Amino acid sequence: MGVLNVTPDSFSDGGRNFDTAQAIARGRAMLAEGADIIDIGGESTRPGAQPVPEEEQLRRVLPVVTAQRGSPVSIDTRHPRVMREALAAGASMVNDVEALRVPGALEAVAADGCAVCLMHMRGSPATMQHSPEYTDVVGEVKAFLAGRVAACERAGIARRRIVVDPGFGFGKTLAHNLELFRRLGEFGTLGLPVMAGLSRKSLLAAILGDPVRDRLAASVTAALLAAQRGARILRVHDIRETRDALAVWQAVGIA
Repeated sequence: MGVLNVTPDSFSDGGRNFDTAQAIARGRAMLAEGADIIDIGGESTRPGAQPVPEEEQLRRVLPVVTAQRGSPVSIDTRHPRVMREALAAGASMVNDVEALRVPGALEAVAADGCAVCLMHMRGSPATMQHSPEYTDVVGEVKAFLAGRVAACERAGIARRRIVVDPGFGFGKTLAHNLELFRRLGEFGTLGLPVMAGLSRKSLLAAILGDPVRDRLAASVTAALLAAQRGARILRVHDIRETRDALAVWQAVGIA
């Protein structure tokens, strides 16, 4: 899954693809580099980010979604109206950091028949890194995701449409993130595909001290380790480099 943020303030590529024409071109380039899904978002969810009005999100993302019609497109949003309009414009998946908890989100996804990724986040983007605490981070994140899957099923969303994401960096300290990473394989007990989003994140900087522009090697390594631990969708900024690493791993046949 290639990350395409049509925003001025995302932590890694904010502003780079804020121009509509540039965003469309980048989406097509990602597909050419081997992305299976393009994840288009119009609101930053980095730590401390403030909400973006729905009208502004739609202005940012709809032309880009429409231009990618016919290719697998995910809409990265927590807002039901943005979900509905992006799905009508050609998106086939919703990637929601709120796991469809906003009123109307469950209904928007249930009515469409699209795929959906349910992510764990404690708090909101504006507050999530304010001293997050867990007794058992893996157990608590798994329980949350299981509960959201059950809510989806009650709303008429079939399990075959659902992907889960433990939410690296969303309301977790470095220790929490590393524990989730070490035990990522345990999320397979939910019986659903797992998505991992580690690309360029601050948890890598906490290990290395590198700025965003210097996190390529760490991001590719993290993606490869996530795949080895059972992740089936890797949400990344660097498509070609990640695919190259996966191709070598698969050719060697290391389990």
